Amino acid sequence: MASDITTNRKALRDYHILDRFEAGLELKGTEVKSIRAGLVSLQGAFAKLENGQIYLFESTIQPYERASHEQHESKRQRRLLLHKVEIDKLAGAIERDGLTIPALRMYWKKGLVKIELGIGKGKQAADKRMDLKKRVESREAERAVSAFHRRGQ
Repeated sequence: MASDITTNRKALRDYHILDRFEAGLELKGTEVKSIRAGLVSLQGAFAKLENGQIYLFESTIQPYERASHEQHESKRQRRLLLHKVEIDKLAGAIERDGLTIPALRMYWKKGLVKIELGIGKGKQAADKRMDLKKRVESREAERAVSAFHRRGQ
C-alpha cells in the first residue's frame, strides 16, 4: 500500500496530464529522515533530462535538525531512478513534443520513497477557467440532488 507524503496540487491545475510514471528517488540519509518528519514540498517541482539521466529540480526537503555531521542542501537536484525505456520515452516527450514533466506526488511504497511524474502540456488561462466552471457546476448539481433527497424523506 502506498501512503502519500505530499502532493503537488498546482501541477494538476496548471497542466493537462497525458501520462504518469513512477520513479524511485536517490536520497541521502538525512533527506529520508526529513521526509519521515514531513519536511518536504513539491511545489514547482519538475523533472529534466541531463546527461542521459532524469533529475528532479525545485523540490524542497528541509534540513534534518538532528543530523550529526553531514547535512543536505534543501533544493539540490536529485536523480530519479527509472528504467532506460522510461527515460527514452520521457526524453522523447520533452524534446520532440515540447512537453514538461511535473512531479505530481511523493509517497511511500514498501518502505521506499517514490515520485509520481506526469507528462504534461501547459494549460492556457481559458482552460483553467473552464475547469473551475465545471467544478462549480458539479458542486451545485450535487447540492441540488442532496437537497431534493432531504425533502423527499
